[in-house]
Amino acid sequence: MNAFNQHPDQQFRARELHELLGMPTDEASVNVTRARLGRLLRQGFLTQPGRGHYQKRT
Repeated sequence: MNAFNQHPDQQFRARELHELLGMPTDEASVNVTRARLGRLLRQGFLTQPGRGHYQKRT
């Protein structure tokens, strides 16, 4: 959520978040992040303005 708080108007893809945060970009790691982003989306913290894109709910 820190990346979304620092860039509230920006849309991110899961792989872009990994690169921004210096995390490994292997497919397994990115898939875990996708699952977490999906949970945050369902909980109402994020929106999904396009397929695979996530943005902080304003």
